[in-house]
Amino acid sequence: MAASPGNSSPRLIELSALAPGALNALLEEETERWRRMLQWDFRASAELVARYAGYRALEGFALVEAGEAVGYGYWVLDERKGLIGDLYVRNAWRNAANEVLLLEAILRQLRRQPWVRRVEAQLLQLGHGASLSGLTSQPERFARHFMLAKLDRAAAFRPVVFGGEIRFERWHMRLAEAAAALIARVYEGHVDSRINDQYKSPDGAMRFLQNIVQYPGCGKFAPECSLLALEASGEAAGLLLATRVSEESGHIAQLCVSPRRRGAGLAYELLRRGMVEFSLRGADFASLTVTAANRPAIGLYERFGFASIHHFEAQVWDPL
Repeated sequence: MAASPGNSSPRLIELSALAPGALNALLEEETERWRRMLQWDFRASAELVARYAGYRALEGFALVEAGEAVGYGYWVLDERKGLIGDLYVRNAWRNAANEVLLLEAILRQLRRQPWVRRVEAQLLQLGHGASLSGLTSQPERFARHFMLAKLDRAAAFRPVVFGGEIRFERWHMRLAEAAAALIARVYEGHVDSRINDQYKSPDGAMRFLQNIVQYPGCGKFAPECSLLALEASGEAAGLLLATRVSEESGHIAQLCVSPRRRGAGLAYELLRRGMVEFSLRGADFASLTVTAANRPAIGLYERFGFASIHHFEAQVWDPL
């Protein structure tokens, strides 16, 4: 019999204690929610979660009722940092108390690991982000937007011509070192480096790039739609990383330009080219996420028809 909300609160257990298949109904519901809300096919991520949970290799907690998981959250470690990879509570059980229960358990466990100094989270399916006052330790919080645009007019935007100053290359891993150096340079002092501290150094930026390329958290990497803009000297001037998140939708996982090229139309041209590539390969939509404080970026995206369809928070505990 499927679980249904009762009068008692769900029981908190470690993910490793779950019975085989206990996450199935939850992951099916979460997958449908991602599709309905964000035009995002979550199946690859859900399959990865189910596989690692089945191996007892996923660190996290679940809320259980009648033998089924009605909520879960997990984390991974990145050197001295914990990354909360996901936290989801099923619709019938979604309330601030249950979300806080999972978050508190995760934070408590991470505090027991003396080398962990920082925790980051960007939980798009957190239902009660504004109601986390019950947490023992309050994070620094950053408002973010999930934006979506139709691609039916992508080819109508006029290109910016740079002549011999800039050349554009499709993504290849041989470009990763130059791209990582660019990311670290671009985000120095930027609000987004407070959200993701991988942006603060070339080594951290390289780990960020590897995560985008290798794992499905931001969608399936699309090298054919990803571009690096290079100066005549060979130095990286701009970067667009693209993924496919469903048959209908592409996602801009990263867009940045060097300080000396800001205001010169390079971000516009990278975004235009990325959207055209998505359209040529059958996508109907493009999405991206942006920090609410980054008004110049939001203005650019709105020129291309992007509109905010979902609001969420990035949360950082530092020090933990």
